[in-house]
Amino acid sequence: MKVLVINAGSSSLKYQLIDMTDESVLAKGNCERIGIGGLITHSPTGKDEIQQEMDFPTHKEAFMAVVEMLTSGAGKVIDSVSEISAVGHRVLHGSEKYKTSTLVTDQVIQDIFDFSELGPLHNPPQATAMKACQEVFGKDTPMVAVFDTSFHQTMPQKAYMFGIPYEYYEKYHIRRYGFHGTSHRYVTARYGKIKGGLEGTKIITCHLGNGSSIAAVKDGKVVDTTMGFTPLDGFIMGTRSGGIDPSVVTYLMNKEGFTPDEMSDLLNKKSGFVGLSGVSSDCRDLRHAANEGNKRAIMTLEIVVYQIKKFIGSYIAAMNGVDAIIFTGGIGENDAVFRGEVCADMEGLGLEITQELCEAASRKDCKFSTENSKIEAWVIPTNEEKMIARDTVELISR
Repeated sequence: MKVLVINAGSSSLKYQLIDMTDESVLAKGNCERIGIGGLITHSPTGKDEIQQEMDFPTHKEAFMAVVEMLTSGAGKVIDSVSEISAVGHRVLHGSEKYKTSTLVTDQVIQDIFDFSELGPLHNPPQATAMKACQEVFGKDTPMVAVFDTSFHQTMPQKAYMFGIPYEYYEKYHIRRYGFHGTSHRYVTARYGKIKGGLEGTKIITCHLGNGSSIAAVKDGKVVDTTMGFTPLDGFIMGTRSGGIDPSVVTYLMNKEGFTPDEMSDLLNKKSGFVGLSGVSSDCRDLRHAANEGNKRAIMTLEIVVYQIKKFIGSYIAAMNGVDAIIFTGGIGENDAVFRGEVCADMEGLGLEITQELCEAASRKDCKFSTENSKIEAWVIPTNEEKMIARDTVELISR
């Protein structure tokens, strides 16, 4: 069985074709500049990458280009689109309605559109891509929606409620939702496989990248997570502020005359690493600048490490202990120095590492805590596409 995994944005369409007999990737790529031109980058496994300018007025034309690349020319990996058994879609927000992945119907697509206020940048293009996918593949090809929010739906009320009048939760569903759920779920399941099960385990999963979040997971179920009503909450990220005193928002709006949209743009796109450092939103650039003595870059790295430490400590308290802390995502998997800084000076909590072990752990399932450490520290590379494909196979097989 072959599954096409889709991650759609407003002007992009990322894809992977996975052969589920051995979960191997046959090809992956990205359609960019949808609506403003068009460029497809197609990478068939074992063959040269192909880049081609094409016209993508809508997501439909992008899907047609994906089919063309997969079935013909130098990048061909299948003979016919009929070999694709199903399509799995990543969806940002499922509100409180979708607690698990679900088969796509017209009602599901409409619901994803209806949740646009909760995920304005992601939900509309993801629902649009589903409609376009139906047009290209036909409604007989089953599709599955996998929600970033669903894994966090096990949080208890004490963890997801905000301290605002209850009526606004009832009217507008304002609460903590959490994101990166597919990634947190994948590394949790992987840890369970390594350890022979999740029953009785307490772990903290750290998805660290340009967007980052941490989850406390007990017996395989999320009990708390850093991101909130939107992916803005938590700690500082590439361009996002993380959690701040809400009065900062109203104060700046009054002082600078910002509209709500301008304030949202400031907090989501101009803050975090780039806003504090003035260097870049990329952690690698910050590290380079810090090594050259840039004081604001040094400060920014110190801030994010300190904030992550605080969340880890609070989750250990909330779960009355922890068995393992897992690092994943672009920074979590690849930046051994960053991991080492986060885990340093935690001997009082029972975590001991060495930088040598930390360096050896990059990009593979690997424990980097010492043998004497009471808490294990792991790198487990995430694979959200594989998780989406697995959900897709499970649902259509029923």
